[in-house]
Amino acid sequence: MYSKDGENYFIVDAHVALWDARPENQRNIHGKQFIDCFYDYHRNLSPESEVWTYEEYLYQGGERLKKDLFEDGYVDHAIFQPAHLGEFYVRGFGQTEEASQLAKADPARLTYNHHFDPRNGEQGLDQLRADVERLGFKGVKLYTAEWHGESRGWKLDDPWAYRYFEACRELGVTNIHVHKGPTIRPLDRDAFDVADIDHVASDFTDLNFIVEHVGLPRLEDFCWIATQEPNVHGGLAVAMPFIHTRPRYFAQIIGELLYWIGEDRIQFSSDYAIWTPKWLIEKFVDFQIPEDMTEYAPLTVAQKKKILGLNAAKMYGIDVPAELQLPDADETATGPRGADDTAERAQDPTALAGV
Repeated sequence: MYSKDGENYFIVDAHVALWDARPENQRNIHGKQFIDCFYDYHRNLSPESEVWTYEEYLYQGGERLKKDLFEDGYVDHAIFQPAHLGEFYVRGFGQTEEASQLAKADPARLTYNHHFDPRNGEQGLDQLRADVERLGFKGVKLYTAEWHGESRGWKLDDPWAYRYFEACRELGVTNIHVHKGPTIRPLDRDAFDVADIDHVASDFTDLNFIVEHVGLPRLEDFCWIATQEPNVHGGLAVAMPFIHTRPRYFAQIIGELLYWIGEDRIQFSSDYAIWTPKWLIEKFVDFQIPEDMTEYAPLTVAQKKKILGLNAAKMYGIDVPAELQLPDADETATGPRGADDTAERAQDPTALAGV
């Protein structure tokens, strides 16, 4: 829990990873390219005091993760979103066994999500069913730009992908997290395009599609899709650190998201271990839309509480102490928020009270 100015915030870090990019796990040069790209994001977007050495960045381990999240980082619950990347890493990038065992040992604070690749066909479907039975997960993280033999990407609306989503529906895997953000070397930028979200969200209305990184650099495309698809949500991983290096850009991102999809479908993510949650949470609680950006309404305390944890807690059925809860929101609306409402709230000083 994080406390500031008499307000308490229940924190769910909805996108964390436990990875191993050490040289002995790198299958080829692409494994090094991938982690080097991650490290460039970390080094260039973090406050100087938060920058790790390259060596400690290659692998953290469970004890370091728990310290960074729960002891130092204010996080009440975190959700693993592993990327497999088997073409680049011998044992995979996201560490399935270590992460799932950590979650099994500490279910009050950790949730493990898994992964699949529809290019594995029937064998992959059998593996998905076996993995659900063994690991008991309710969500998956998908990398549509992941390489697979000669293939350098796939789409959510591919026929085989639909077979997997149908299996997810049957198995109770209802939360589909999809990397739709900046490219990572050597992956292809276009393979992360958001257009296929529109198609699949319409056809699987009983599944939640969480677009990680809110489609950046395709924020406008994401917003136009998500505003009409009430089962599409936005994860703030990668967007969050711009609060430090480009605060006006972050104000634009969060302002557009609130205008188009509202505060009930946005989830905080540190993207650990690319960044650590402590400084991101502190800066977000203190953050306010600059006064001259009048097209956006001020951020309220209630909105920040929902984004920082209550939205993800509701999606995953995470227990929230009664004193940290807010009244349930109305059914998720579609369509942009009214310009008149935005203007009125911007002029109303009581809007900052938030509840």
